[in-house]
This record gives sequence, structure tokens and C-alpha cells, in this order.
Amino acid sequence: MNLTKLCDILGVDFDKIKPALTVALTHSSYGNEHHCEFNERLEYLGDAVLELCMSTYLYYNYSFQEGVLTQKRAQAVREEALAIYAKHIELNSYLLLGNGEEKTGGRYNQAIIADAFEAVLGAIYVTYGFNKVYGVFEKIVLPHLNEVLNIKDYKSIFQEEMQSEKRNIHYEIVKESGPANDKLFEAVVYVDGLIYGEGVGKTKKEAEQKAAKEALLKRAK
Repeated sequence: MNLTKLCDILGVDFDKIKPALTVALTHSSYGNEHHCEFNERLEYLGDAVLELCMSTYLYYNYSFQEGVLTQKRAQAVREEALAIYAKHIELNSYLLLGNGEEKTGGRYNQAIIADAFEAVLGAIYVTYGFNKVYGVFEKIVLPHLNEVLNIKDYKSIFQEEMQSEKRNIHYEIVKESGPANDKLFEAVVYVDGLIYGEGVGKTKKEAEQKAAKEALLKRAK
């Protein structure tokens, strides 16, 4: 695994951060196979560091009240957003995965990629401290912030509408197809036991979002 390019992108010293960064990119499947440390602890730390970075940025750059700030932060640090930030630095190409996880498409798994992104921030924090992490945050997160803040959360919108009408709602993945590294998922959203929308996506969450979007469009007619 050649981390030199990634270190250049992050603006960190290869020799100084290599031990922590290697752990950050090591998935539990690889760690268990090779009996080495993996990234769950750094992910835990990076999650908190990212929230602080995002909270700091939003506080100083927007005049929203607390509730709106909290909503914006949640949207900007959710799994889908982290995968987008990670995609722009090709983070998945640096992951260390176990053989089984590799064969079943783990390198393209949104949750694994998002966790690794948080772990990388955790690695920078333990190596350099908060100021350096915030500098990296400005470099690799902020340029894509509008992209993630403009993603409509159809599930939340539909959930709020159904709750206001006191109706029961749940999602179900009804079909999976395609090879491990390019799967498609089909989701259905039920309201009071009846199908309200269907959607297909490359992840389960994307499929659910599309099902919610279809349900909202049907209600708007």
C-alpha cells in the first residue's frame, strides 16, 4: 500500500503519520486475518473530531439557530456525505481488507469507506492535534460541503409527513442483483402495510431514498 499520494493530498508527513494512517485504513476483516490493529478505535475518535470541525465551521459561518445548525451538521457528517468526501480523495483504493471482504465488494461498501474516512481524521488528530485536522477538513471536506447539503433527504421528509398523519411506515430490501462489486438493491416503502414507493440503487440507503422519493411524488399528484 503506497500511502505517499494520500499523504500529499492530506498535506501530512508520510514518515510521521504512517503508523496511525495504516491502522486507520485497516478494516477489521484484515486485522482479524493478520492479527493486527484495525481502525475501529480511530473511527470512534474521528467521528467526534469531524463533528467538532463541522460544528465549528457552521457556527462561525452561518447565523442559523441551534436546531438548524444541528440539522445541517447531521446532514454533512452522515454516512452518505462521508462516502462522497472519501470518493474525492479515492480513499477506497488504500483500504486493507480481508480476503472475504475484498471478494464480496467491501472496497465499494459505503459504510466501510465512511468509517475509514473518520478513522483517517482520527489518525491525523492523534498525530498532530486538532488544528491540523481542521486544516485537512478545510481542504478535503469544505470544497464538497454544498454538494452534500443539497442532497435531499427524501426519507426524512416522507417520515415527517407520515408521522404527522399518525401512519406506520417501514422499508424493506426486496431484491439484490449483480456482482459483488457492482450490486443493485431494490427497496420498497410500506405505509400501513401498503406499498407506497419503490426504488433501485447501488446501496440499500440509496434504494430506500429513491423509494421515499417515489412515494412523495405519488402523494403530490
